[in-house]
Amino acid sequence: MSSLKLKTTILDRSISKGKNEVSLNGFALLFSEIVQYCQNRVSTVPELQAKLSEFGQQVGVRMLDLLIVREKSGKREIKLLQILIFIKSTVWKSLFGKEADKLEHANDDDHTYYLIEKESLVNRFISVPKDKGNLNCAAFSAGIIEGILNTSNFPAKVTAHWHKGTTYMIKFDESVIVRDKQLEGR
Repeated sequence: MSSLKLKTTILDRSISKGKNEVSLNGFALLFSEIVQYCQNRVSTVPELQAKLSEFGQQVGVRMLDLLIVREKSGKREIKLLQILIFIKSTVWKSLFGKEADKLEHANDDDHTYYLIEKESLVNRFISVPKDKGNLNCAAFSAGIIEGILNTSNFPAKVTAHWHKGTTYMIKFDESVIVRDKQLEGR
């Protein structure tokens, strides 16, 4: 009898033992290709940011499913602040290797929160041409946040802005605020 070593493939590994296995160079190359792909299909900067956001939403939906199984044992968040902290910490660590820098609530609007990142990884390797000067490729990350929130039944619109680095403005639907106040009242 010969002793054969069985080679394990990625499909044989447990879903709960994930590691960050993508190199920064690999991510930068892949993301620049995504930006070029989107750029070839649109004509204006807002359309490009919308396209990047759409791609991000698809990633967000899949990341949520994966992280719920891995980190939360299948339990989903039902409170607004808890889902935002989950995104700021768990999601950001899983995607970018570190937590987002700040989470703030808007002083003048109950519906608006800000997730602040001093240096966004998705903008680090993108050189913006002069004709597209206001392009913010962090629209991709904004799409990830929006995909996670919408899939988690926290309907919101998320946009990326240049302010204190990159600021993701999260504007929740009225139903989310009403539901969260009802949960607090229990």
